[in-house]
Amino acid sequence: MRILSENHAADENSFLRQQARTQRFTLGTPREFRVAPDGVRVLFLRTASGTDQRNCLWCLDIDSGRETLLVDPGVLLGADEELSAEERAARERTRTQAAGVVGYTTDADCRLAVFALSGRLFVVDLTERHSVGVREVPVVGRLMDPRVDPTGRRVAYVSSGTLRVVELDGSGDRALARPATTDGGDGGDHSGGGDGGHDSGDDIAWGLAEFVAAEEMGRSRGYWWSPDGDRILAARTDRSAVRRWYIADPANPDRPATTVAYPAAGTDNVAVSLAVLDVAGGRTVPVDWDGVDMPYLTSVHWSAGGPPLIAVQARDQRRMAVLTVDPDTGATATRQELTDPHWVDVVAGVPAWTSDGRLVTVSARDGAYRLLVDGEPVTGTDLNVRAVLDIGVDDVLFTASADDPAQVHVYATGGGEIVRVSDQDGMHGAVRSGDVTVLVSWSLDFDGPRATVSRDGKPVAEVASFAVTPPLTPNLTLLTVGERDLRCALLFPTGYRPGTGRLPVLLDPYGGPHGQRVLQARNSYLAPQWLADQGFAVLIADGRGTPGRGPAWDRAVAMEFLECAVADQVDALHAVARRYPDLDLTKVAIRGWSYGGYLAAAAVLYRPDVVHAALAGAPVTDWRLYDTHYTERYLGHPDENPDVYERNSLIAAAGNLSRPLMLVHGLADDNVFAAHTMRLSAALLAAGREHTVLPLSGVTHMSPTDERAAESFMLLQLNWLKRALGV
Repeated sequence: MRILSENHAADENSFLRQQARTQRFTLGTPREFRVAPDGVRVLFLRTASGTDQRNCLWCLDIDSGRETLLVDPGVLLGADEELSAEERAARERTRTQAAGVVGYTTDADCRLAVFALSGRLFVVDLTERHSVGVREVPVVGRLMDPRVDPTGRRVAYVSSGTLRVVELDGSGDRALARPATTDGGDGGDHSGGGDGGHDSGDDIAWGLAEFVAAEEMGRSRGYWWSPDGDRILAARTDRSAVRRWYIADPANPDRPATTVAYPAAGTDNVAVSLAVLDVAGGRTVPVDWDGVDMPYLTSVHWSAGGPPLIAVQARDQRRMAVLTVDPDTGATATRQELTDPHWVDVVAGVPAWTSDGRLVTVSARDGAYRLLVDGEPVTGTDLNVRAVLDIGVDDVLFTASADDPAQVHVYATGGGEIVRVSDQDGMHGAVRSGDVTVLVSWSLDFDGPRATVSRDGKPVAEVASFAVTPPLTPNLTLLTVGERDLRCALLFPTGYRPGTGRLPVLLDPYGGPHGQRVLQARNSYLAPQWLADQGFAVLIADGRGTPGRGPAWDRAVAMEFLECAVADQVDALHAVARRYPDLDLTKVAIRGWSYGGYLAAAAVLYRPDVVHAALAGAPVTDWRLYDTHYTERYLGHPDENPDVYERNSLIAAAGNLSRPLMLVHGLADDNVFAAHTMRLSAALLAAGREHTVLPLSGVTHMSPTDERAAESFMLLQLNWLKRALGV
């Protein structure tokens, strides 16, 4: 098979090599900010260069603008990291590709930070201005998710499913809660797949998030310190009832298959419960929460503003309850109930308390996602709130989209009005403590993110970026088209002049919930621009269900994934082609990954009159094989809605195929299992439909990361698409 075309000889500095080497030009950009309450310093993670994959911990002195390197993983370890299977699984859930310090926590005063490297615990002691050293604290076994208590006295961590706590000097290491199925011994590194932190033979674990929480709810942690550091509210997970699936590595038949506890739609979930653990006295108080009626624990909040808050959700997700927890007795009381005929949304940062004990939530109301304080709307219907970032003494900092869903801005409440904090078009987020705010901005006007530090609303410093400058600039037009005002991005080849020739069209969508692609951020269009430069007009369209446009838009896909997704891509294509006659509608291809792969395959199966070739990567082909929390939210329970699952399945439409289709799947994928592609391929074969399957050995739900493999993979796609269209 010829991988490289005449125009793409191997080049160490090619765009594709650079894109892989720099992890899509994200290496070297600052992230994971923490602002010290005294306003003196900002901690953050950043790799040492735009090609170094190891995150280091840095400190910015706000007054002087001086940046200090606090932690260099290469110096601490002197070798490559060793990751347990649990840690690899946890990173897969968050799509973390970088190495080094991938996360850290600080005490309330930001005077020390803790982090893990190769399952070992490290502590950084900080003074007013700079680090005074990094030291390792000995722990039992290999740890995950270390978190220092707010007072800075102790560190909790998880090892082999046991939640433990250790003093900062390394003394007093003890188990707070351990799986009842263990023999009571400490230590040992029990590796296993599926939910991180579980041994392959042990179904119970304390202190870690289960699969659907980390993959679908945005909850990547399983325990929470009390403000005074004396107690921990911890989740206990029991996956004994969850079905086991097996991932084999055909390229290495001598290795045993990995066992994964995967809760597919309609099957049993991990059972989650909570308990309050007394750190000093060893007392365990179970939390009185009905995990049968409300099985999903979506979020937890414990601050000085009030008792612990938990948000729990019914299996059908049409009800959510915000409960207060009495940490002395474990009794719960309902503070707020939310209902929706389709589903209640999980929103980052809420529920939470204000400092004076008022409840902050976000709810779909009057056609918008609105910020509520004690049940009363604070924002109007002109904003769709996306996340709550910080709750101050007098205000709430949050992100929202207004009339343009391609932009996300930072807003603050206060004085009875809403103030927009970010003033430049683009995508923005923020971290704040006291009067210091770090605003992180993406825009069409510059490459990568910019991180600006402000005090009392006035810029005082900027955090440097070491990212490599991309070698191309998108030739981009943003459009709103059709009767549904579909947001689209159209990219032409660099230097292309309209009217100089017709171009084959490549649709490049995601097209589903949580996957917005049309954004006012230059870096979002680097790979699409490279594709355009290969001779395509590349069209990206965000259809119904994509974020930023409010509850009605999101809920339009309920029970109708396939029909909505395909119709919106076709409508966008035709509407854009009416404006730009250079688009050759006789040569239209589509490519996508994950939900985008599902959409790509669906388009060629159901609309071969419009779409003439499809490249589907890691596609969901049968929703019965995808997880409970995501799938049942949109399609209901398969036992109650078998017809819904049937009409949204690609398997049933295998006999429709009349156009070229390539299916690509990582054989180590534990999110969308390779079974999806294998079953569709089997159905296509049974129907006598020619197609192509490309299995990727050792690849998970993330595409290949090795730069040579990544380049070859992209060139293979390009050449296949051109051949399929006869270009």
